[in-house]
Amino acid sequence: MDYFIKFDNVSYSYINEDSDEIDENESMSVASDCQYAVRHVNFSVKKGEFIAIIGRNGSGKSTVARLINALLEPTEGKVYIDSKDTTDENNTWVIRSLVGMVFQNPDNQIVGNTVEDDIAFGLENIGLPTEQMQPRIDEALSFVGLSDCASKQPHTLSGGQKQRVAIAGVLAMRPQVIVLDESTAMLDPVGRKEVIDVISRLNKEENITIILITHHMDEVTFADRVVLIDEGNVVAIGTPRELFSQGDLMRKSGLEVPQVTNLFDELIKNGVKLPSDVINVDEAVAALENVLKK
Repeated sequence: MDYFIKFDNVSYSYINEDSDEIDENESMSVASDCQYAVRHVNFSVKKGEFIAIIGRNGSGKSTVARLINALLEPTEGKVYIDSKDTTDENNTWVIRSLVGMVFQNPDNQIVGNTVEDDIAFGLENIGLPTEQMQPRIDEALSFVGLSDCASKQPHTLSGGQKQRVAIAGVLAMRPQVIVLDESTAMLDPVGRKEVIDVISRLNKEENITIILITHHMDEVTFADRVVLIDEGNVVAIGTPRELFSQGDLMRKSGLEVPQVTNLFDELIKNGVKLPSDVINVDEAVAALENVLKK
């Protein structure tokens, strides 16, 4: 098996017999009684990959996230996690132990009176013996850089710190996949960087498969591959560099390429000799320094 996650011709529809109204964030009308959030989706993810899933609001990307964790079941087709069919209820507990979820609003995920209590809550839910909890809590907090916050009340933390607590809570349960559904959308740039740094380390150092749902194109540059979804369909799969080189496709899908890519495109149009495939600030700085040396 060369995949850990596999979408095999997956569609998911919202049935609405009484009206034509649909979920404005997740679906689009394709018939009077059936609204599809995703249609005929096919892609696979290898263990240890970092995948970004992008698309405009309402494209269906959050539905994909919930299908991975068996929070939703396909209307058509199959989703497999480690070869396990998500529609088989006998697999549900195992799949949810393999796949951890981090959602958009950290305040909706934190339930403990202290940071430490919050992480312990998830471990209690999976039935971990009490004597094994503290080492896992300490390890998870250390990894996300919050060891000194263990006894703090979550409401006193910044947005980025709260989201790192949410990640620590998932990490302590030792999943093989972490799905982040717009988890940086409510954060300021500092908080976003904190979260991206943590999940990048999880991917590189712990070989945890990362599925990042985002509309921040600068975050996409950290991914191994990108899945572009529009109107419920997968319209492109490739490396960040491959997708960002297709500016027309990105704009047609309601997205923009990173600002540095746009800047370099304009400089090239004005005669500056620069590489045309720059996708992040580090590459941009290196390219500009090289030009200035000449």
